[in-house]
Amino acid sequence: MTEQQPTTLEHLTTEARNPASVAIDALSAIEIVRLMNAEDARVAAAVAAVAEPIAQAVEVIAERLVGGGRLIYMGAGTSGRLGVLDASECPPTFSTPPEMVVGLIAGGQQALTRAIEGAEDHPEYGERDLRDANLSDKDVVVGIATSGRTPYVIGGLKYANEVGAFTIGFSCNDASDLSRIAKIMITPIVGAEVISGSTRLKAGTATKLVLNILTTGAMVRIGKTFGNLMVDLRATNSKLALRSRRIVADLTSLDVTAAGKLLDECGGEVKTAIVAQLSSSTPEVARQLLRDAGGHLRQALDTNSRAKS
Repeated sequence: MTEQQPTTLEHLTTEARNPASVAIDALSAIEIVRLMNAEDARVAAAVAAVAEPIAQAVEVIAERLVGGGRLIYMGAGTSGRLGVLDASECPPTFSTPPEMVVGLIAGGQQALTRAIEGAEDHPEYGERDLRDANLSDKDVVVGIATSGRTPYVIGGLKYANEVGAFTIGFSCNDASDLSRIAKIMITPIVGAEVISGSTRLKAGTATKLVLNILTTGAMVRIGKTFGNLMVDLRATNSKLALRSRRIVADLTSLDVTAAGKLLDECGGEVKTAIVAQLSSSTPEVARQLLRDAGGHLRQALDTNSRAKS
């Protein structure tokens, strides 16, 4: 059996020339807008076509988080920035500790705001960053590389496999180098970019859509929401504080002022406040009910309701 050769740029869909935009420099502003919007409309369908592997990834991530593991994103350039962005939004949205969802980018923190030349070209840097993050076999690593061939990501996922972490790959090119390493591969084929090779466009949009689903889906599965309400949010600003009060008010029939007072008594914990009010219990008892239910608000309320009946 002959060894498969690494994918070259000329064979990548994301590097191809898009026939719809070969004369984009001759178009008016409104024509450019309509062209790009039409191309962007293809992205959601491409993501829908890989719903099954995305769902598998959501289940694995949820299982790993429940088991004390972490979700670690790693990528370079736009891919890395989107991973860091998604990770950074989990604590305020779902009240997760910062270390639960981690974003690693080739070139480190400075690569978030400017290009770090050559940072993505070293597979050993990917391994080094995961070592520095104390990767363990409890964790799940999502390697984001729209080309499917980024050395930084390839090196990181190879090391993750050696450690026993679960590996998930994301690419917008089929049969990529990454697909031969990742245990689950998510490959939305968005086609050639409006500007050839500019994967911050459709590929970047597809990346953002998929990462949104991965974290949101996993957080829902581990009990971070009640219906579509963010009952585990952390009120780090006035907008989130108001949202917290409204959620408690909506689910308990209290007015917003009373909901705010209850939240204060419960240390700002939305789920604790809801359980305390609906079970007529103290915050301490409400927290225990939630612990017994694995943090799932619906389950805690159902258990309390059955106990009273």
